[in-house]
Amino acid sequence: MDFQAVIILILIGLAADVLSGLVGVGGGIILVPALVYFLWYSQHQSQGTSLGVLMFPVTILAFIAYYRDSLVTGDPIEIKIILIIAAGFIIGGLLGGALAIRIDQGTLRKLFAIILFYTGIKMLGWDKVIVNWVKHLFP
Repeated sequence: MDFQAVIILILIGLAADVLSGLVGVGGGIILVPALVYFLWYSQHQSQGTSLGVLMFPVTILAFIAYYRDSLVTGDPIEIKIILIIAAGFIIGGLLGGALAIRIDQGTLRKLFAIILFYTGIKMLGWDKVIVNWVKHLFP
């Protein structure tokens, strides 16, 4: 691996974890597209790499900051909830990974893009604007 690739990987990791600590996103939203477009990974390689990165404690410092703050503010993060969701992640990861490797690259990339697009529209509140616009087209 050349020096330029190492720098790109460090920048991708830095961007993903800054966003992870800031708003709770990073792996799928930053790592997967960055690996596809900057390092020419396949969709399967990118998603697998993103999941591999998440195996390591990439967000532990951000979690500790949130956890400590939650104790101070009296709005605690419940470890029990984390463990229950993590159990779902384990089962979901096994099922999702098994399904993903059976889907061709193009379809998987489109599915990934649709999920990102839908999430962005919902979070911006544009879904209501679009629905209202469509209603006005067909009175």
